[in-house]
Formats: sequence, C-alpha cells, structure tokens
Amino acid sequence: MPLMAIVSRLRRGDLFFSRLRRQLAAAVAVCPFTSSAAHDAGTGVSGPHLPVLIVGAGPVGLVLSMLLTKFGIKCAVLEKSLSFSRHPQAHFINNRSMEIFRKLDGLAEEIESSQPPVDLWRKFIYCTSLSGSILGSVDHMQPEDFEKVNSPVCVAHLSQYKLVNLLLKKLEKLGMHVYRHDPSDDWEPDSPLEKRILMGHECTSIQSTNEGVIVTARVHNGTTLEERRLHCSILIASDGARSTIRRLVGVEMKGERGLQELISVHFMSMDLGNFLLKNRPGMLFFVFNQDAIGVLVAHHLEQGEFVLQIPYYPPQQNYQDFSPQACEKIISKLVGWALQDVQVLDIKPWVMHAEVAEKYLTCNNRVILVGDAAHRFPPAGGFGMNTGIQDVHNIAWKIFYFLKEVASSSVLQTYESERRPIAISNTNLSVENFKAAMSVPSALGLDPTVANSVHRAINTGLGSIIPKNMQKAVLEGIFSIGRAQLSDYVLNEKNPVGVMRLEKLKRIFAEGKSLQLQFPAHDLGFCYTEGALVADTSENTQNCNRAGSGRVSREYIPTGRPGSRLPHMHVKPFTAASTEETLSTLDLVSGDKPEFLLIIAPLKASYHMARVILTKAEELRVLLKVCIVWPHCSCQSRSTGSRAELEPWKNYIDVEECKKDRSWWDMCCLTNKGVLLVRPDEHIAWRTESDRVADAVSEAEKVLSRVLGL
Repeated sequence: MPLMAIVSRLRRGDLFFSRLRRQLAAAVAVCPFTSSAAHDAGTGVSGPHLPVLIVGAGPVGLVLSMLLTKFGIKCAVLEKSLSFSRHPQAHFINNRSMEIFRKLDGLAEEIESSQPPVDLWRKFIYCTSLSGSILGSVDHMQPEDFEKVNSPVCVAHLSQYKLVNLLLKKLEKLGMHVYRHDPSDDWEPDSPLEKRILMGHECTSIQSTNEGVIVTARVHNGTTLEERRLHCSILIASDGARSTIRRLVGVEMKGERGLQELISVHFMSMDLGNFLLKNRPGMLFFVFNQDAIGVLVAHHLEQGEFVLQIPYYPPQQNYQDFSPQACEKIISKLVGWALQDVQVLDIKPWVMHAEVAEKYLTCNNRVILVGDAAHRFPPAGGFGMNTGIQDVHNIAWKIFYFLKEVASSSVLQTYESERRPIAISNTNLSVENFKAAMSVPSALGLDPTVANSVHRAINTGLGSIIPKNMQKAVLEGIFSIGRAQLSDYVLNEKNPVGVMRLEKLKRIFAEGKSLQLQFPAHDLGFCYTEGALVADTSENTQNCNRAGSGRVSREYIPTGRPGSRLPHMHVKPFTAASTEETLSTLDLVSGDKPEFLLIIAPLKASYHMARVILTKAEELRVLLKVCIVWPHCSCQSRSTGSRAELEPWKNYIDVEECKKDRSWWDMCCLTNKGVLLVRPDEHIAWRTESDRVADAVSEAEKVLSRVLGL
C-alpha cells in the first residue's frame, strides 16, 4: 500500500476517535442552567432536528441565515415580534460590511442604489437651529473613498429596516420564507423547519442534550399562546442588546452601563427634508440652543425621514412626558419654526451602554452569541451592526466545517478568541468617539458631565429626599441655566467669552477631535492575533502592520499578516474577455461556498507547495482554490497559464497585476516567493515563503490542522 494511502487511513482513524471523544464529552457536558433530566430529548419536539437555529431576525441573524443557506447548512430563524420593526435604528454601513455584502448576491449594489446620494449625507453639521447659525461642519468623505484605493466598495447610509427588507428579498430567492403562526398558514408543527423565519416565537427556556440544544418557544399569533420545542445542534443568539438567550444561559456583560439615556423620535417631514436639501444637506445635525438640545439623524432627506435623539433624565422626566405633541414642540424648537407636516411615527426610550459579554460560547460550544447579544456599543462611529455582521461572517464557515465533521469543536472556540478582542477594541473606540462628541457642547460652556453629575446627586444624594415634583423643577432649572450659555448674548463676536468658545470649537473641528464617522485603520485594518490561524511574529510583519494606531487615524496600511483581512488590489484574470475586465483580490474568495484560497506566484517551489496543499485539503475534505498572481504584462503566459504545473487539479485561477508600479507581493510585505492561505472569511490564515519550507507535506499538515482545530 502506498505511504500516502496509509497516512490517509491513519488520519481518518484519528478523526474517528476525535469525533468519538467529542460525542462522549457532549454526553456528559451539562449546561449550567439545566438538570440531568434535560439531557433527554424527550417528546414534544416540533419538527426534525435542525443543524442551526438562529434566534433574532435583525440584520445580523438574517445575514448569518443567508451565509449558512448558501453553504448548504439547514437553518431556521426565530423572531419574537409578529412583524419587522419600521424604526430606522442603525444606518451607517462601513467598508468591511459592504465588502461582505458584495458576496451576498449583489446586496451591496442594491444598497448603493437604495441609499440617498452621498453628497446628501457626507457631512455632520453643528448649529444653533436647523435654520439658524452654523457653528461648524465636518465632511467625512475623502478622495480615496471614491477612488476605492483600499476597498472595492464605498461606505453606505441606509436605514436598518430597509436593509432588512433587502435581506428578506434575497433570502426569499434562496427559498427562505417568513411564516407567521396563523390558522390561514399551511405550515404544520411537525413539518420541516429549515428555510423558515418563524415570527411570534419567543424563547422561554433552553435545555442541553447529547446532540445539541432544545429550545422552548412561546408562540404568539396575536390572540393566543402555545409552546413549541425545537431541537438544534447549534443555537445562535442574535436577539439584540437585551438578549433573552444570553440571560437564559447566564452570561454576564462587562463594561460601562448607563452612559446616557435618550428618547428616540422617528418622524416624517417633507418640509424639513426639502429645506435641508436646499440649504444644508447632512447625515447628523447637532443642535444647541436656549430652548432645546438634540441630535437629528437624517435617514433620507429626499423622503423626509428623520430620527431625533433627545437627552432623557428619568425618573424626574417620565417617558409619558414625551407624547407625540410634546415631541413636535421640541422638533419645532430645534428647527427654528413650527413645521406643519410633522408625522411622529414612533417614540422609544433607550440606554447607551459600552459592554462586551464575558464569553461568546457556552453549553459545550453549542450556544453562540453574536451581534448586540455579544456586545453593546455607543452609536458613535456606527460600530454596533457592523461588528455584528463581521461576527457572523467569522463564524459561518467554522459552523460549516464543524457540522460536516471536518473540523473539531475548537474551531468554534476560535470565534471567541478572534472576535471578542475586536469587540473590546470597538467598545473602547466607541466610548472615545462618544467623548469626542461631547467635546462640542463642552466647548460651548454646556458640559454634559455636569448635567449627569447633578442628575446622579438628585437620585442618590441628599436630593433624593426631596419630593419628586421638586426634583424635576430643580433639574429643569439647572438645565435652563446651562442652556443659557447658548444664547445669542453669549455666543457672538462681541462677547469675549463667546469669542473664546467659538475659537475653541473651530480648533476641535480643524484637528479632527469631534465625532468621527470613518475609521479605515480599524474598519479594514483589524487583525486577529490568535485563533484559526498560524501566527507570524516576524520583524517584517510587525513593521508592515501599523493599521489601527491612533484614534482618528484614517491611514489603513495593507499587510499580509496572518489574521488580517486580505488586501484589496485590482487584478486581471487570464480568462478576461477584455483588457478592461478586472477583479478585486477579495473577489477571488468565493461567497457561495466556504472555500479557502491559496495565493502563490508562478514559481517552481510555489507550485510544488500548492500541489501538496491541494492534496492535503482533498484528503481532509477542505474546499480549496489556488490563485496564481503573475507580474504585470505577462501576456506570453496567457495561453497556458498554470495548467501544466497544476494538472490534474482544475480549481485554480491565473490573474495578472494591473499596475506595473504596484506589486501584490510588496503590498503583502513578502517577496514573490510568498505563499498566502486565505480563509473563507477573507482573513489570512497563514503565510510563508516557498523557499523557506523544508518539508512541504509536514507544513501543509501542520497548517490545516491548526486552522481547523484538529
């Protein structure tokens, strides 16, 4: 028997015993919240066993369901609401999320065509009223954003509910449909559950089993309730900041709570939209005057859709104080005149936190937290939804290989070791950015920390013994004194105090110390330091990877460091029909299957390395494609490419650098002897140089085993 065949059989034997050990471990593992009786799957479970059950049908849960469906993994989604929210909520989509959306059947293109024109939302505007004096403005778009130097796609501005609608349409094309528990539905409780988004299903308990998790859900149909039990291998908690699943499994949040309480007012006004379109288009409007203070988010000026954020100080202020009529009056004070067409659609109180879950996986790695269930950020910088989208992009391919019994459960654990540090970093950056936003009112003599200190003193100090109505009067009186700092008497060029404050404000804007929107060094330059990768600590790597140094740095520096996102560069396929047809290097990674990508140059040693890794990947049942990057103007090689070197394998692509003055390997901080292994989530898993590998077979075994957690 050939040596490779013997090794292969031994390998399969190792995998068998590894799987057996995992099954035995699962049989004795008990979730901290279950009793031994809970390990019996029992009766009353609706439908067949599901590989993956996702709780929460927001953007994060829907993106994960789309990724898994495209990968061929059966899944269903539970959503406790009977209908999808129409509140705009998140609206900024950063570069990295848009890159992910490019792979979701053209979702990025649909977002770009659905969003307002970029010139209508590229600025933040600071003013005394929406029709009054402008204190300053900040343009958050730079030339490189439009030239697509660092990414093949630009950032976007689209309300969350509109993004959800686009995702639902994409999922419908993949055969995944929304179901509501209604007598008119033809769905039977025992029918297959995969490819269903089940509305009105609220989780009430979780039980561990030998094969996964049993979820008990209370089903609402608007008038009656019933219970349903669902069995799955993996349960994904994407049910938001107040996650029920997180509470049921007893995972705590760590960080700062209650940074600020606000009232969110969703309203429509074409009059306001048309006025701002003609006079001062922008995304965010920070309004400070004697009568009111607020932040207006222009979700779509052309459609007249807005959300107003108002500071809120309970219990002295009651949620009931913010009736639609009261909110209309506040809007008028911020606008500078009484609008006649305001339609208040929704009013919600909310609390700003800066917290990250103490752990992301529990119950023998069968319950996984993603999105807001795993982290809660201040909205400053728009990291919340974007971090969640990137969470599920990270975990989707790992779930695939785990459920296919190619990888061990430790590959799931790498989700936490990779994504939790990113969440902590984004939390810190969000808090820092929120504090930068507070520097503007502070410069105007209206320090928010004073208001918060007074509020705490009234609630916890001697002020707490004062009757409630007097507490409210004291609080309003202090706020009124504070807002007096914003009067025309103070803020004018004849008042020395006003001149000093306005000059300080100008410096804040000029030095980029106000609220920022884009962080390319963080959005594109974040890097995993441990996890499903082979770390590289070479001096050359450290010199190249400077991304993320500095709070407001816009500088993103591409690198081939393991753990980093694959750099973007335009390349030309040998099979291109015209000289104008190009791809981004990110397009070389498939969006339809969890396929690894091996990038090499057309050198003998690199081809040998590729053949060895292709053999090992085939043995382990790992999907792998090879990309050969040729130098600029390799026309003489177009006829044959790499066919002779890689036969009998067909899963490869030859591409050519588009610019002779920009080498792919220089960008990756490697020579042309470089070898890069890229994961299905477009992050680099391993890199080397082909002439440095003494034993290619051993190296391939080590790398794939490390990445798959074998």
